[in-house]
Amino acid sequence: MIKVLVVDDQPLVREGLSTLLSLRPEIEVVGIATDGADALTKSLELLPQIVLMDIRMPGVNGVEGTRMIRERMKDVKVLILTTFNDSEYILDALEEGASGYLLKDMPTDTIVQAILTVHHGGVVLPKDFTTQVLAELRIKPQSTTGRIEQLPNSLGQLSEREKEVLEHLGKGLNNKEIAEKLFITEGTVKNHVSNLIHKLELRDRTQAAIYAVRYGNTIF
Repeated sequence: MIKVLVVDDQPLVREGLSTLLSLRPEIEVVGIATDGADALTKSLELLPQIVLMDIRMPGVNGVEGTRMIRERMKDVKVLILTTFNDSEYILDALEEGASGYLLKDMPTDTIVQAILTVHHGGVVLPKDFTTQVLAELRIKPQSTTGRIEQLPNSLGQLSEREKEVLEHLGKGLNNKEIAEKLFITEGTVKNHVSNLIHKLELRDRTQAAIYAVRYGNTIF
């Protein structure tokens, strides 16, 4: 069973979600928290494997809560819960170490599948929402922290195919979907992903997706 901590400032949301998830045999909800600071305290106490973190909360929000947990507990994965109105915070949450994000109104089955994906090392980037985030950044190519500057020199190391794969990563596509788009094998996609992560000196697939979203208006 995957140990999950649910974090949301609204009692109805956190209690309802924890109740629904507790009905699933593959998940054990070990606790609930009310904001990012409480999430860190509960995580240190209860040792969850996955933290479902609301992004917009009074007190310590989900972005800061993600940073605090990832700094203290490297093995804990954070999955952000958000709405279409919170897209401005998504990039910052991913940069602080979140393994992806979900819309709050998604079906329980989708949330469970996302938890399983993140637990096994994957990244969750809903395609429709990621496309919206990408579009907004292309209109205003700057995150809420103002950290976008010029293109990194390392971009020039990528082949044209690797740039294509990077673009699809930024749209939230998995290896199978990228393979279908580019008419290549999943194994080839996996190799391209590994190569571009190494060339760009990124940590993982999540950072590659962030890179694609952040610089996509100039690269693609």
